Amino acid sequence: MRFTFTEKKVPISDKLKEYAEKKIGKLDKFFRSEADAYITFSIERGRHIAEVTLKSDGMFYRVTEATGDMYASIDSAAAAIERQIRKNKTRLAKRLREGILEKEIEPAPDLPMDEDDEGEEKIEIIRRKQFSIKPMSPEEAVLQMNLLGHEFFAFKNSEDDNAFAVVYKRKQGGYGLFQDE
Repeated sequence: MRFTFTEKKVPISDKLKEYAEKKIGKLDKFFRSEADAYITFSIERGRHIAEVTLKSDGMFYRVTEATGDMYASIDSAAAAIERQIRKNKTRLAKRLREGILEKEIEPAPDLPMDEDDEGEEKIEIIRRKQFSIKPMSPEEAVLQMNLLGHEFFAFKNSEDDNAFAVVYKRKQGGYGLFQDE
């Protein structure tokens, strides 16, 4: 397992990093290929926060735990991710496919937005993310969205000829689906 540590306004000792590697490294047994672990340490209002994100084979698992001690936060985060993996292992095993070729998505060309003739706001994109969009069922996309803790999730709908689709959480409860025609 490859580890990436981030410290937000708190210095972290090598001993704590080794402890995190040991605890989170035990979860490597659940993955077929080498997984990436992103661990972020921070302190807010006296609470020691450990955020752990695991990525393997296009699947993400994320948990944030806050306790009075950083070691306890790591223990709690490791246990929570293990519960997530075990809970969803059978559902994911049914849906995961191997060997699907993915083609690269070309980014859309940037359009100049310098014309401020009529007092229009200049549109500025502050953050960009690139990711591969995998074919999956809408149910698997909802599961992945919930594992990540996001409000929406983009994917290729394997049930509809790999059409581009987005699932999202509705304010009234339940989920919605946007799909390309």
